[in-house]
Amino acid sequence: MTASRLSLWQAAWVIARRDMRAILFSKAFLLFLLGPIFFGGISLGAGMLGAKAAGSAEPARLAVILSPQETADLRRAYAELAPLVDLPIVEAVRANDTEPRALLKDRDRNFGAVLTGSLAAPRLTGTPDQIERWRGRVALLAARAMGDSATYPSVVLDPTSSSVASARTAQTGTATAGITLLFLLTMLLAGMVLSNLVEEKANKIIEILAAAIPMDAVFVGKLFAMLGVSFVGLAVWGAIAGVAILLGGAAIPALVAPAVGWPLFVALFVVYFALAYLLIGSIFLTVGSMAATVRDVQTLSMPATIAQLAVFFLATFAMTDIGSPMELFACIFPLSSPYAMVGRAAQSAALWPHLLALAWQVMWVAIFVRVGARLFRRKVMKSGPAGRKPKNKGAPAV
Repeated sequence: MTASRLSLWQAAWVIARRDMRAILFSKAFLLFLLGPIFFGGISLGAGMLGAKAAGSAEPARLAVILSPQETADLRRAYAELAPLVDLPIVEAVRANDTEPRALLKDRDRNFGAVLTGSLAAPRLTGTPDQIERWRGRVALLAARAMGDSATYPSVVLDPTSSSVASARTAQTGTATAGITLLFLLTMLLAGMVLSNLVEEKANKIIEILAAAIPMDAVFVGKLFAMLGVSFVGLAVWGAIAGVAILLGGAAIPALVAPAVGWPLFVALFVVYFALAYLLIGSIFLTVGSMAATVRDVQTLSMPATIAQLAVFFLATFAMTDIGSPMELFACIFPLSSPYAMVGRAAQSAALWPHLLALAWQVMWVAIFVRVGARLFRRKVMKSGPAGRKPKNKGAPAV
């Protein structure tokens, strides 16, 4: 009695386990992991040097527009406290010189904030992050200037820009960073899929696999094996990036929290990376299966790479206007949908669009895998439905 043939998912698991073991325990994969670490180290070193150069530049100053007596008292308090506390450099400005917002735009004077009002009721004008950082220091200076028995005054903050507008602009920066990171990781890791089938075709292994299990299972198994390998790479690079952030966090620009919050944003980013990888990986796998040599892979993969760049620019351009026809098109188009939805997660707190997008992208992954497997069977393996053979009309009569 013959054994029953493996199901699609059982066969796919066999292929995935075989490919993952072959790749993870190879020297080539170790070198592959070291490449981004090397370039990341160079980038981190350059960033730390840039941060050090920025820190050694002229520090921002606190412009003071008070009465002559209060300005003198503030300077005396600054001279007493500066050796003990990290305080901004104080520079007196004439009351009729100009208004605070104009002082902040003066590039020659490098003012970080402007102090107006009085020592008992100080008012601090500047960018939101700067005045929040100097708030306590200004209160300390004012209390010291008014005398030993004075209490700390309440500092009124006057931000130079709207908090809503600044948050939206900052979230746009977070969206851009998320889309760019997703694109770089997908392009870096999806390239492993291209040459996977070329070697097995040359060794006639693919023909043995196709005879033993469904071709769809071969495609699914290899695709998810590459995805598993990619997650291993992400785990290694993520751990190293975490250590780098702890050691050199000052050299890394801070990002504003996305609209959905950091935990959910990170979870959505990982899921959208998996789907973006499966979408482009299924295309690359089809291209690799159709190519006869590695040189053919490079030639045939060029259109796929150009398409990848196109969807990246589409998603980056569309994210600036959430809800616009261009942004909705980027969310619907299968290849750009993961990128556009990452940008939406950074700028919109609504969760139901992500549920629809995830189901939509999973459906297209299944379509791409099925189409790729059928193309491989018909064009390469020369199997599958074929047209009716013509009758041999030239046969000699008996």
